[in-house]
Amino acid sequence: MESKKKGSHFFATLSRMKYIERWALMRNAREETLSEHSLDVAVIAHALCVLANRRHGHHVDAERAALVGLYHDASEIITGDMPTPVKYGDEQILNAYKDVEIRAEQRLLDLLPEDLREDYEDLFFGGDDAEEIYMRKLVKAADKLSALIKCMEEEEAGNREFRTAKESIWAAVQRMAADYPEVSDFVDVFLPSYGKTLDQLLGRD
Repeated sequence: MESKKKGSHFFATLSRMKYIERWALMRNAREETLSEHSLDVAVIAHALCVLANRRHGHHVDAERAALVGLYHDASEIITGDMPTPVKYGDEQILNAYKDVEIRAEQRLLDLLPEDLREDYEDLFFGGDDAEEIYMRKLVKAADKLSALIKCMEEEEAGNREFRTAKESIWAAVQRMAADYPEVSDFVDVFLPSYGKTLDQLLGRD
């Protein structure tokens, strides 16, 4: 019983996501924090899973996808956000970073009381059944869509800095859409609304 009352730094550490800035190598019209990105990924991942279930015959856990999305980049509290050109520019660097990422996730889990670790470990690492794997692919797609939306918003703000990144990410999203029809649905139905004014979104324009 005593061990369950021992203090834990886990959630206080997670709260530091708001201090991690993304797109560190880019000039931003508006800075984006890891907290903001994680919320966007959670919302989009949930939507992709709902689309998968309603329209494409899957039985993926949309609520779980939202949680996985919230935690998907939590390791960056320790590692920081490695810029995409650096992370994916060299296979050796990518493999080394993945190892660092896993170690960072484990370090975060070690901050939890022992009786809670299994629940959160499942969010970080997950299982290997088919629908679980499919769900995690949709979380990755949500991550790309969030990045694409960021590029669109920067472009809308008159910042040309994100032009090349937008082209690259858009190509990646199109490849995902070819394999995952719910991604194509999101692109067709929801993506065009991003960048509109509040009046336009609410039908007041």
